[in-house]
Amino acid sequence: MKELVQYLARSLVDNPDAVEVIETQGETASVLELKVAKQDLGRIIGKQGRTAKSIRTILNAAASRVNRKVILEIVEER
Repeated sequence: MKELVQYLARSLVDNPDAVEVIETQGETASVLELKVAKQDLGRIIGKQGRTAKSIRTILNAAASRVNRKVILEIVEER
């Protein structure tokens, strides 16, 4: 799942080297934290969150094939 999020995020942003995905495994669920450059944050979230929602939909479809739950968190750098 981590590789899928990295691939999707890198193809959307202007600075693909700044994309970082951290995966935390649980028993039935995984949490993926996506960090991008500050100027690319709007590209990942999209208008009214549409891009982020689409990424989550693709991720949940892939996760359901292996009977897992995946949570995507987009982390803002400070």
